Amino acid sequence: MKPLGSLLRSRPAVLVLGFALGAAGLGLAHTTEKSFSSNPPATLKLADPGEGPTKSSYAPLIKEVLPSVVNISSSKVVHNRMSSEDGMQMDPFFRQFFGQDGNDGAGRFNMPRDSREKALGSGVIVSPEGYILTNNHVIDGATDVRVTLSDKREYKARIVGADPKTDVAVLKIDASHLTPITIGDSSKVQVGDVALAIGDPFGVGQTVTKGIISATGRGGLGIEDYEDFLQTDAPINPGNSGGALINDRGELVGLNTAIISHGSGGSQGIGFAVPANLARQVMDQVLKTGHVTRAYLGIYPQDVTPAMAKAFGEKETEGIVVGDVSSNSPAQAAGIQRGDIILQINGKPVSDSNQLRMSVSMMQPGTELKLRTLRNGTERDTTVKLAEMPTESAKADSSDDDQGSSKALEGVEVSNLSAGIARQLNIPSSTRGVVVTDIDPASKMADSGLEKGDVIQEVNHQAVSNVSEFQSAIRKAGSEPLLLVNREGRTLFITV
Repeated sequence: MKPLGSLLRSRPAVLVLGFALGAAGLGLAHTTEKSFSSNPPATLKLADPGEGPTKSSYAPLIKEVLPSVVNISSSKVVHNRMSSEDGMQMDPFFRQFFGQDGNDGAGRFNMPRDSREKALGSGVIVSPEGYILTNNHVIDGATDVRVTLSDKREYKARIVGADPKTDVAVLKIDASHLTPITIGDSSKVQVGDVALAIGDPFGVGQTVTKGIISATGRGGLGIEDYEDFLQTDAPINPGNSGGALINDRGELVGLNTAIISHGSGGSQGIGFAVPANLARQVMDQVLKTGHVTRAYLGIYPQDVTPAMAKAFGEKETEGIVVGDVSSNSPAQAAGIQRGDIILQINGKPVSDSNQLRMSVSMMQPGTELKLRTLRNGTERDTTVKLAEMPTESAKADSSDDDQGSSKALEGVEVSNLSAGIARQLNIPSSTRGVVVTDIDPASKMADSGLEKGDVIQEVNHQAVSNVSEFQSAIRKAGSEPLLLVNREGRTLFITV
């Protein structure tokens, strides 16, 4: 908005401009009036008001679905304390309100700074009993959750359960005359299908955007622990989270979850949605047991790249390589070893490590898997009985050491792995290898996947336990060595 003085100063110019336009308009009207009688009347073909929307319109579809999509507002109290060391010395005037209770004994005063954080999102009514699906991050940590329906009715919602690993949450409201959405089969969604995103972006009210399905089975994005996203170019903006992604039949195929915005905060045409099948599986378990139980195989799967296949002596980039096998896991009990290549699961070829991880995680403990593996050029069949996913341990901190360091790979510096460094990396002191202490960001190794704090244990399947052995193995390995790396207690293969 302009300052008042600016508006006053600009008013004469506006008046002069208006006068000039008015004069021009009078002249035009006079000219038109002289020639008007010589023009024949115009015959217009007007649309029939009873014909309704055009054949390509989604209006009837949207009209049916909109009552199923709700606005969700959540809030939580954040407890902070601001000390006089936080850049502000307390004025003596304010000390009378805090007394000695606010004094920590060293002349510093701590003021309570409780604040309430609010978040806006969307949700989808999936049953007439009042169950609503949304994203976990919409209600995470909330002490108060409220749902507003499309007809402006507002209800306090109860959090039935949530699964942070897939970013799915289930809410419940006590309401009648609800319109649940029809849930589609997201496994049948194909690239190129029409996709309509419905939600409440930026809190402006229900909004519909249109696009297509750009990809299916998207994973490895680092958004959630378990990712099997539908990707769409239908604009998804803040506040759309938890809203409906529907197909051209009005069926729910996904929950709008995340976007890639490159810092703009708005949609860039790359949005992701949790598939409806996955959200429904999570909801079923939450309603039955209050939490999600996952099956556990006990391997670290990796996609087989052309360079990795060559290093393993294979011609085809088929299957999934076992980067590590967890101790006391079902995989270890079944005889699966590090370096095995899994070709099939239950008779079906497998080539995507993320899909393997997702499918196993959604199975029930006790399920038996039939695996076909490849080891040293020989195929074998193995049956594995899945166990329940154990509680995950915290990630270890990495550290570096300057003693016994060497640059055997261009841009990479390693040093001997001492017992002290092993403790800092939270790996067994018996671990053998060399630790990566530095990677030159300008070198090609910066894009290899190797990280500072990694422990290199093998080079082309040859064990290394010190810098000297590492240097010798690298010299023999040639231009594309295969490294076995221990990262935070878990091993994986990296080709460089």
